Amino acid sequence: MASRAPAATGRLLVGFRKWYYNACGFNKLGLMRDDTIYEDSDVKEAVRRLPEPVYNDRMFRIKRALDLTMKQQILPKDQWTKYEEDVPYLEPYLEEVVREKKEKEEWAKK
Repeated sequence: MASRAPAATGRLLVGFRKWYYNACGFNKLGLMRDDTIYEDSDVKEAVRRLPEPVYNDRMFRIKRALDLTMKQQILPKDQWTKYEEDVPYLEPYLEEVVREKKEKEEWAKK
């Protein structure tokens, strides 16, 4: 019985994450999670480093979401961003920017 508990807990956690993802609402505008990160200087630098097709996709999603918001509309359900398809495309670039920033700070201390 104990061996099934972690699997059940894992399924419950995934179920909660999916529920929360949909409850946030950004997916109903066609946005991905990384599209919603507050743009501080680190995020702006990470966005600047994105490959052009990824950057263009991001800008398309953001502009479409702004247009939908102004019209007080959401996308048809079949066009919502699905939890399973939402990949953290910006995260690797952001981690790199933060790591480089820390490295520069360490060098400045020496």
